[in-house]
Amino acid sequence: MEVILLENISKLGKLGDTVDVKAGFGRNFLIPKGKAVLATAANSAEFEVRRAELEATSAGQLTEAQVRADAINALDQISIGANAGEEGKLFGSVGTRDIADAIAALGCEVDKSEVRLPEGPLRELGEFEVAIQIHGDVTAMVAIAVIPE
Repeated sequence: MEVILLENISKLGKLGDTVDVKAGFGRNFLIPKGKAVLATAANSAEFEVRRAELEATSAGQLTEAQVRADAINALDQISIGANAGEEGKLFGSVGTRDIADAIAALGCEVDKSEVRLPEGPLRELGEFEVAIQIHGDVTAMVAIAVIPE
């Protein structure tokens, strides 16, 4: 299925690119979320008419994301308390929701879907660097300290 991207999408393409995606991804995610339209002649012509508007919107979103990233990067180390055993293993884990809530408590709005934990939830005490992907092109880093309660 060929679609025209209406915004930059990480690991897929930039605004205006015509890309070939799997039918389910295009039909169930990209098109309903307004991130793409089917690559037809009519949609291509309509996209060219709206290109300047979409590029301006994209630039505004990028600027806003950069401001949020600067605010998050300015944060000091964030401490999250958790129940742990004697060996430093947690009873449970610290996940994306816990990290997003801790950052939001300091005044920076972060959605749990923006928190990147490539190795899964944190399951032991210690200090960790966590990536917050605010925009496809903007990622902020925050230091998290998991401490015993």
